[in-house]
Amino acid sequence: MTVTSTTDAAGGAPEGTAQEREIDELVDQLLADFPPSANAPEVFLGAQFDRGLAWVHYPEGRGGLGRSPALHQRVLVRLRDAGAPNPAARNVIGYGMVAPTIVTHGTAEQQERYLRPLFTGEEIWCQLFSEPGAGSDVASLATRAERDGEEWVLNGQKVWTTVAHLASFGLLLARTDPDVPKHAGITAFLVDMHAPGVEVRPLYQLTGEAEFNEVFFTDVHMPDSARLGTVGEGWRVALTTLMNERVAIGGNVGARDTGPIAEALRLWHERWKGDSSPHALVMRDRLVQRWISHEVARLTNLRALHKRRVGTPGPEGSVAKLAYAEENKKTYELCVNLMGAEGMGYGNDFPRVRPSELTFASADVRRMFLRARANSIEGGTSEVMRNILGERVLGLPGEPRTDRELPWRDVPRS
Repeated sequence: MTVTSTTDAAGGAPEGTAQEREIDELVDQLLADFPPSANAPEVFLGAQFDRGLAWVHYPEGRGGLGRSPALHQRVLVRLRDAGAPNPAARNVIGYGMVAPTIVTHGTAEQQERYLRPLFTGEEIWCQLFSEPGAGSDVASLATRAERDGEEWVLNGQKVWTTVAHLASFGLLLARTDPDVPKHAGITAFLVDMHAPGVEVRPLYQLTGEAEFNEVFFTDVHMPDSARLGTVGEGWRVALTTLMNERVAIGGNVGARDTGPIAEALRLWHERWKGDSSPHALVMRDRLVQRWISHEVARLTNLRALHKRRVGTPGPEGSVAKLAYAEENKKTYELCVNLMGAEGMGYGNDFPRVRPSELTFASADVRRMFLRARANSIEGGTSEVMRNILGERVLGLPGEPRTDRELPWRDVPRS
């Protein structure tokens, strides 16, 4: 049996152990200098960013230290346990989707300008991809950006834009060349959501909340410095965002028995434990099936997390996102069934509110039963996830695509 040494060339401690000690010391110093309970969230998060602990795998000066992504998870766990503010909860679109896209495709000036206030939550971000005629097929989008000297003029409509009513900026895809195939004529932009000509309208959902919006752009002028990536390379930028979006939505690895399954277990123990009636035994069987499915998804995510490296995530993001959406719907359906007749009521009135922050979880199981319907749509529908997995992972024949080589302006549209 051959034993491989894990020490470095000088015979010292393993490199990983040394890096872990370095990270732990930096976290200890951050917590000592800026106790979370004694500092405003944006102050603490600003200090975290400045010390390279925002995303330790990002470059130095950009909220990182150029270290392994595995060490980033170490930072997250330690700060969570210390009660530090969660940047993902404050700015979920910006943190999980826009930041990695800016780091991958942005200029040095864009990274310098946007990453820090994005991380601290002082500037909220939204994602402007979907349109009324371009949902699952995002590349068929029709919003136009036309060059006018050193500026671009934007016209069009986006829909299902999460927290657009709270956002300072948005990551937008626009058609810049209608004479080439649809994927080739797209460019990405970083849009000021308060610019003249931008209008945000609420879309109320089943829960009575309007976390989604439709956004209209009428002769919105953008400087060329707002362009993210090169002209016509917007689809490549979008893929970075979409892969990170699916990981952000479905790839978080919680502890065992947390999330929706925790609510189902709580309801079982409160209302059904000790009941040996046939109905109770059937419900118990359904609960066990749900627990197994959640644990399989959690362990799959855990394996994917350990395999992930710096860069664009692979198909595992689609696996996680599909499992997250489908398991959430089934488990919250079980929860309302466990509540019996009480599960049929959702408050005494039907609220119509525009939330001041995005909340993916709630203590009201009935609200989450309704909210979970969106999980199989947002971030890519479950049908699209199955197509991606079938084609890219299983190697199955692709969907028939008759418009791949046609110029966008020649593709029939309803």
